Amino acid sequence: MAANDPGQPPLTGDTSVVSRDLPVPASALAIGAHPDDVEFGAGGTLAKWAADGCLVHLLVCTDGSKGTWDPSADLAKLVAVRRDEQQEAARRLAGAQVGEVRFLDRVDGDLQNDRATASDVARIIRELRPEVVLGHDPWKRYRLHPDHRHAGWLVCDGIVAARDPHFFPEHGLPPHRPSLLLLFEADEVSHVEDVSAFVDQKLAALEAHESQFESTMHAADEAELEAFRQRIRTRLAEIGGPHGYAAAEAFALLRDL
Repeated sequence: MAANDPGQPPLTGDTSVVSRDLPVPASALAIGAHPDDVEFGAGGTLAKWAADGCLVHLLVCTDGSKGTWDPSADLAKLVAVRRDEQQEAARRLAGAQVGEVRFLDRVDGDLQNDRATASDVARIIRELRPEVVLGHDPWKRYRLHPDHRHAGWLVCDGIVAARDPHFFPEHGLPPHRPSLLLLFEADEVSHVEDVSAFVDQKLAALEAHESQFESTMHAADEAELEAFRQRIRTRLAEIGGPHGYAAAEAFALLRDL
């Protein structure tokens, strides 16, 4: 896996120190920089948890307006399409357990870890009160895309602000401290989730993002789409193999929030 591929990292180092399979949380909030980032990074895990009763919320930080290689594209239309695709992807992942799908609508490519955006993330954490938060690993080395880096910092900074009562008292909301944070695209993997039974569901959710077939999935036709599916299956199998799983997703796990 190249450093700038979306989604799941390769496992490196001593796999014996990696924890496995958290108890299913009552609720989870997955925060992605763009529409489709959550599905790449944690789609199988969210589908598995939803099947066991977890309420799954999603937060997308940007409007996805740069998600095309067409220089003459109608960007307002693309933003609307990508919002609809994200809603459909959430339904495919979580079914009856889909919660809220929120959008910050920052301009794609211009996301910043500024005070106003950190406040927005903290407010949503306080409103939705998730047991587990998932997001991009901001410490990932050699990550080029600025939105992924900033989204990761926003997750971390938003959790700190949401848990402490003297951050953003203007919210008028009680503080909330999530129990756990899972970072996908992890620079150092410390946790894996068995998603053997949920690979097809992860793929179905990814394929809800039809506008991204060419640019992100390199799938301009059915043959290339099938090749994309096989790449995802192979990567998840490679992560799961050392743990005896047919497929797994990998994360950095932070417990002391």
